[in-house]
Amino acid sequence: MREVDLYPPLKEYLQNQGYEVKSEVQHCDVIAIRDTSIVVVELKLSLNLTILLQAVDRLTLTNTVYIGVPKGIPALKKHRKRIVKLMRMLGLGLIVIDPAARFGGVDVLCDPSEYKPRQVKKKTQRLLREFSQRDGDPNQGGSTTQQSIMTAYRQKSIAIATYLRVSGESKAAFIAKALTEAKTRIILYDNVYGWFERHGKGRYSLSSKGLSELDEWISRNQQ
Repeated sequence: MREVDLYPPLKEYLQNQGYEVKSEVQHCDVIAIRDTSIVVVELKLSLNLTILLQAVDRLTLTNTVYIGVPKGIPALKKHRKRIVKLMRMLGLGLIVIDPAARFGGVDVLCDPSEYKPRQVKKKTQRLLREFSQRDGDPNQGGSTTQQSIMTAYRQKSIAIATYLRVSGESKAAFIAKALTEAKTRIILYDNVYGWFERHGKGRYSLSSKGLSELDEWISRNQQ
């Protein structure tokens, strides 16, 4: 397939909407004009940074800029929703073209528009809570292994495990009071990292796993 193969069905689609269409005008692949409306379409066989930058440059000519790509490209199969979101963030439109289709070979996935992301308050609150509760800055920006990330929850678990190593088997209520940590009971009960052992109602000790891993995590927390 060639980029020029995408042009005939696109031109027919735009003409059916009342546009006068011409190609290769002032470095633009496709120009469509109807009354005072100007549409620019850049045709490419794949989606990459080059075509995104090229399309963004065309926004200096008109607010209605589309990228036209063939149907079935791998990027759209794998990341369709995320690509459409990116196009909207950039103020671009996206058109999928099937040159083999006799009729209806053009599918507009999104039109250019001002991007107004919907903020999710719960996510924002979770972010701020984690930021404020995390003690210091123990991680390295750019870390890719989530299991090695020091979170506020793990810091709380380290504090509880340290208390148990020093004091031995203890009641959750005593630990919560000593550490001034309201979530002590939940952390002990959930035992996410396998660091704790339960002995009867509300009594816990440090497990062998917790004992073997605690010093390593204390060291990471102090970095």
